[in-house]
Amino acid sequence: LLRHKIGGWFFLIPLIGFIGLGMGSAGLYLLRLALYSPDISWDKKNNPEPWNKVEPTDQYKVHDTDYKSLKKDRPDF
Repeated sequence: LLRHKIGGWFFLIPLIGFIGLGMGSAGLYLLRLALYSPDISWDKKNNPEPWNKVEPTDQYKVHDTDYKSLKKDRPDF
């Protein structure tokens, strides 16, 4: 049934697969940004400014420098 409907369009199968993989990866990346980024505050009552609670050793980016060797250079609020 599938072969009859696709006909001679078999070259579209990898294209659809790669487009689906790209869209799925982009969706998962957006979900990761929404859940783990300190730039977004979902709970404004208990945590109105989450970006102020990020320590110099916290890593929230995918690719970044080694935070273990950095010293704390900002004041505590």
